[in-house]
Amino acid sequence: MELSGTRSSVLIVDDTELNVDILVDALGDRYDISVAFDGESALAIVEESSPDIILLDVVMPGMSGYDVCNRLKSDPETADIPVIFLTAMTDINDKARGFELGAVDYMVKPFAILEVQARLDVHLSLLNAKKALKQQNEILEVKVKERTQELAMTQGVIIEALASLAETRDQETGDHVMRTRYYVQLLAIKLQRHPRFARYLSELDPDDLGTAATLHDIGKVGVPDHILLKPGRLTPDEFEEIKKHTIYGHETLHKLVKRLPGNMMLKLADMIAWTHHEKWDGKGYPRGLVGDDIPIPGRLMAIADVYDAIVSPRVYKPPMSHEEALDFIMEQSGLHFDPDVANAFRELGETFRYIAGELVVGEMDFDTIKTVAAAELGMG
Repeated sequence: MELSGTRSSVLIVDDTELNVDILVDALGDRYDISVAFDGESALAIVEESSPDIILLDVVMPGMSGYDVCNRLKSDPETADIPVIFLTAMTDINDKARGFELGAVDYMVKPFAILEVQARLDVHLSLLNAKKALKQQNEILEVKVKERTQELAMTQGVIIEALASLAETRDQETGDHVMRTRYYVQLLAIKLQRHPRFARYLSELDPDDLGTAATLHDIGKVGVPDHILLKPGRLTPDEFEEIKKHTIYGHETLHKLVKRLPGNMMLKLADMIAWTHHEKWDGKGYPRGLVGDDIPIPGRLMAIADVYDAIVSPRVYKPPMSHEEALDFIMEQSGLHFDPDVANAFRELGETFRYIAGELVVGEMDFDTIKTVAAAELGMG
């Protein structure tokens, strides 16, 4: 049996030289033949170069054919080699045992050469079909992986485009978006082993959570320019208007979630946009959620957003130092922030300081940041 010009290889295992000679003479023009006269030699040949199929006697000195077959089928490297028993043993129980051990066929001596050739052709055809199917499946898996990566990249580009909408309205949000993305990812990784968060965060991809975080202020596109771009503090009425960006963001993203209900990243983005201004004590907005009623992504985003805002300069205020920001956030633990998230922030403080002071958008990736943060994340 040949496939694409390559001859199939057959290992003949039999302790009777006459039987071997007959098979070699009959099959040598059709297949590449190797020969073993005992079980140990057969296993050594297989270990050196696996044949496509094995014709195996049962009764041999030392290891029996059953023992050889059992060894082959117990090893993942050789388990798929088809074995045809070729033996003088005719009892139905012997045949049943051969099939139980994993043989594909059982032929009784004295054999007819034409029958041996026909059986070999059938099983080699099945083997080659199986190999072709496996190869096709591998090609398909590669194509699916490539397509999945392409879709993920497309989604990422679209998300970046959406996030840039907020940036075009408010020039202060550009680097802020990327820094808060990394803060949220760091907090998620840090809290993955925390008893309160492990079950939820272990099922999420931190990259998805970080990508979702970039859309936290997407609702600002609905805020009037004279309020959003005001170079100074807002009046109470103006602040009430700008608070609506959480609702605008939720309404926009929730429509997308309804269209793509299986997209976890969009669900996370919706949660974050809607809840990142909620406070642990219930005095946040837009819904006044309290404690654990605030979704975890919103709690992570709350600290990331506040920290970056207070260490960044604004036209109406100077920046706080990292130490001042750390003290402020810890003072707000249990009031504005989930206490355990605040503690995680404190433990990641030096990495937050590093990102706030060193990050240049487009010149740093999250792998670099994780390297910097390895000790604080418990990865070093």
